[in-house]
Amino acid sequence: MADESRPVKRITLKDVAKAADVSLASASYAINGTGSLGSEVRAHILKIAADLGYRQNLSARAVRTGRTGTLGLILPDFANPFFTGLAQAVMRRARADRHYVVIADTEGDVRLEQQAIASLIERGVDGLVWFPVRDLDTATPPPELPTVIMDRRAVGLSLILADYTGGGRQAAAHLMARGHRKVGIVSGPMSLNSMTERCQGFRSGLSADAECVFHVETGFSDDLEPAVGAAIDNRSVTAIFAGTDQIALAVVRRAARSGLRVPEDLSIIGFGDAPWVGTSAPALTTVEMPIEDMANEAVDRLLQRDPGAPARVVFDTSLIVRESTRALP
Repeated sequence: MADESRPVKRITLKDVAKAADVSLASASYAINGTGSLGSEVRAHILKIAADLGYRQNLSARAVRTGRTGTLGLILPDFANPFFTGLAQAVMRRARADRHYVVIADTEGDVRLEQQAIASLIERGVDGLVWFPVRDLDTATPPPELPTVIMDRRAVGLSLILADYTGGGRQAAAHLMARGHRKVGIVSGPMSLNSMTERCQGFRSGLSADAECVFHVETGFSDDLEPAVGAAIDNRSVTAIFAGTDQIALAVVRRAARSGLRVPEDLSIIGFGDAPWVGTSAPALTTVEMPIEDMANEAVDRLLQRDPGAPARVVFDTSLIVRESTRALP
């Protein structure tokens, strides 16, 4: 009868090298995706490792290399599907480089944000992708922790941004080309530089004979401020520019409660192109932020062994025309 209490022997890198009849160095190169190996040799080693059930000892690797193979990702609101899409993009790129991602949701709370940073540092993450709750006056993480900021303004850290001003102009040009001259803005908090730039770009893109009848702020939520409902009920505009897709779809729902059809009575355009807005009813016209490219850049910058001085990388936006806007007769 077998002794079930006997511990199972862990397969080591030496076991893989012996079974594959290669040197320990070659086995290490294959497992870690490094070194100069032929494709057939590398494939052979990886197959042997899989057959043996080899698993890397990440704790040992961390002691040996000073790197844990993990990255931290801090997001302000994981309930927002936009951030779900961003998280998936970050994880895909990190996984391609054999890194894993630890996600922290701060629920829009600065206190939880600081706790998340401290917790990820304690866990020894190799770098941090951070979408802060608000713009930053100082660099909060310690300088020895590589950190990339997304969407927000920060001092002394690398920034990954979209051309928010250009995106606002694209939204305005789209509405102007379709004959809208009485328009409104429903923005997120204007305390954020990225939101301010979107709205400034939109205003600057209006034609001389167009008027921005109202500009109302609301939170990043499905529940709009009462002032938004009042502005919609006035029926004084034919189109609304929303600061985010989430706000745009909340405006669509609020318009329906006022008996307004989108786009027949009111055109609405969002910002972001979150993964789900193409299947909303109606499908949302929006300004696309290239989230996949932005996530790839953030992760690539963290994985560089010598990232150099903090950088500011700005990605172009593009207009995605769907069903929520129409040309006036």
